[in-house]
This record gives sequence, C-alpha cells and structure tokens, in this order.
Amino acid sequence: MVTIVLLGKLADLGGAPELSLPGPLDWAGLKAALPDAVAQVIDDPRNRVALNGALLADKAGLQAADGDEIALLPPVSGG
Repeated sequence: MVTIVLLGKLADLGGAPELSLPGPLDWAGLKAALPDAVAQVIDDPRNRVALNGALLADKAGLQAADGDEIALLPPVSGG
C-alpha cells in the first residue's frame, strides 16, 4: 500500500488527512484513485507533491511503490 497524506484544504476536500492506495502508483494512477474533489485540483502548479519527504520537481514523474508515502501539499497562505 502507498500512504497518501493530504494536507490543509486537500484534507478537507478528500474527507480525511490520510488515505491508503494499492501501489505502485504513477501520477495518472494517483489522480484516478483519489476522490474526485482532490483529483480536480492537484494539477494546479501551486500544489506540491513529496515522495518519502522529498519534493518532486515534476509531478508527472511520480513513481511510488508499496510502502512509500506521497504527501500532497496545497499552497500556504498567511498574513
């Protein structure tokens, strides 16, 4: 299984802060397996993706195997 960590607004859209999906997963497979509300927004370039704690420069290059963790990070706002 691949652990998907949804942070911030993405957790709200996904209905939970964490999901488990069968691996392996590439970017297209991840998007297809996520809840629709999350899948619709994660292509936004402001959303970042980390694999096992390392930010990916190119989301399309995602390759996750069983036991990996994918974190989906929305843009941070503050004031």
